[in-house]
Amino acid sequence: MADKKTTEMNTASLKLHMLEPRATEKTYMEQTKRTYVFPVKRNMSKQAIKALVENEFNVKVTDVRTLIRDGKATKFSKGKHAYPGITHRQDKKYAYVTLAEGNSIKVFEEEKK
Repeated sequence: MADKKTTEMNTASLKLHMLEPRATEKTYMEQTKRTYVFPVKRNMSKQAIKALVENEFNVKVTDVRTLIRDGKATKFSKGKHAYPGITHRQDKKYAYVTLAEGNSIKVFEEEKK
């Protein structure tokens, strides 16, 4: 269990991180289950993600699941006659946040004229 001082420091430093839900077809289907997908920093814990979502969107979070997608392998050239090398793109972390009954976040919002 994390101590209180560490949790306070993490919460204070994470306020600089703005959360914006992903707006894709897959996440649209997840919203029917009150689950929203957020790209987050790799060093964020589930507790920090929960606190940040609750503070930013004024909702009650019931569950947080995270996953890390490995970066794709990309080739690069070391010159005309050199053997090309392979590097990897940066890994990405996503948080699947489930909200309590009756709470929602507006993601697919149409402008009314």
